[in-house]
Amino acid sequence: MSTLSVDQLKDAVKSGEIDTVVVAMTDMQGRLVGKRIHAQHFLDDTLHHGTEGCNYLLAVDMDMNTVQGYEMSSWETGYSDLAMMPDLSTMRRIPWQEGAALVLADVQWLDGKDVVASPRQILRKQIKALADAGMQPMVGTELEFVLYNNSYEDAWDKHYIGLTPANQYNVDYSILGGSRVEPLMRSIRLGMSGAGMKVESIKGECNFGQHEIAFRYSDALSNCDNHVIYKNGAKEIAAAAGYALTFMAKPNEREGNSSHIHCSFRGLDGSMVMIDEADKDFGLSDIGRHFIAGQIAHLRELSLLFAPNINSYKRYVPGSFAPTAIRWGRDNRTCALRLVGHGEGLRLENRVPGGDVNPYLAVAGIIAAGLDGIKKKMALEPAFEGNAYASDSPRVPSRMQEAQDLWNQSSWIKETFGAEVQSHYANMADIEMAAYGKAVTNWELFRNFERS
Repeated sequence: MSTLSVDQLKDAVKSGEIDTVVVAMTDMQGRLVGKRIHAQHFLDDTLHHGTEGCNYLLAVDMDMNTVQGYEMSSWETGYSDLAMMPDLSTMRRIPWQEGAALVLADVQWLDGKDVVASPRQILRKQIKALADAGMQPMVGTELEFVLYNNSYEDAWDKHYIGLTPANQYNVDYSILGGSRVEPLMRSIRLGMSGAGMKVESIKGECNFGQHEIAFRYSDALSNCDNHVIYKNGAKEIAAAAGYALTFMAKPNEREGNSSHIHCSFRGLDGSMVMIDEADKDFGLSDIGRHFIAGQIAHLRELSLLFAPNINSYKRYVPGSFAPTAIRWGRDNRTCALRLVGHGEGLRLENRVPGGDVNPYLAVAGIIAAGLDGIKKKMALEPAFEGNAYASDSPRVPSRMQEAQDLWNQSSWIKETFGAEVQSHYANMADIEMAAYGKAVTNWELFRNFERS
């Protein structure tokens, strides 16, 4: 990662190149929240002491409404502050914003204790658990989005109806279709490269105006950091050019936006612990097989981390390239878990998360499931061949209530993530479902306004 050191920041502030430092944490919804701080004040104060924010940043809904049910944040506890402590290994320039740098923060209470329900802290805990077992996780996330020739403000005013997609036909792998939007995509790619990310490629996807930019894999924490910075930055770059793009899981009735997560475990010395070239079928070691078995065993109860919104569950449509069957297969896109690559590139792709996923939470779940499979030496079922959509396999939850029940009733979730985290994210689902239950949708109006 191309980071910005403190000395480099000091030099850039002195020369006038940088005048603003964005200090940001990631909230439950996977969004960057925080403050823009005058660069000299950051050097004089924030660098050493962090900065504060109200603890409701980890206890609000999508609309930033304060809601009930969270132990850590309420009127009864006075909505106290938490501390955002800069992780200097994440500091970098923001090429698409003049004079700006960015640093991500870990979240602590003012007495120095970790805020355990913070997504970044949840991932850190699972990374440490894996390190204690002598391994480290390597991760790559693939994010799809749909691009529109409308500004975000125009889309809002139109109630998101009648927007014009940037491509008006399927441009999956189309060079011509990609050329139509290349000026914006080039700006996003170059911006992310300037922010320290290793851009690999871009391609069109199936939905109208849908595209995907791929980045190189890295260790789990840095990859999730890059994921949230890219997601935020892509929206900022698009907005500045008069476009709107969305990562929501199911923005319309065509193909949804996925966020496939590729993961493999390595030894702390970089050794390929999941690989055994003597295995002529898949090249998997016993550890690799146990890792996949753990994913299958725990996928349903982890679904709340992979699909955090009501809209997420509308993506799971048979034959849509979004998974419904909890099976694993060798390069089989009909399965929830797809084994891809060879040798050092061998890895498992989890196809369940959508573009709305909080990567810290999803990757924490994948690590925890894999580690449990390894510790318990879970046996791996045979790879699935054929069309898993048409099989009688266990299914990805199709409703948020089902996913919440599985999460909330799981003793393994409680043991692995802790009772506070289990309760916190169960309440997040309650809030989401309650908000949806009160909403009157366009579908209801068209269906019932005249004819009921």
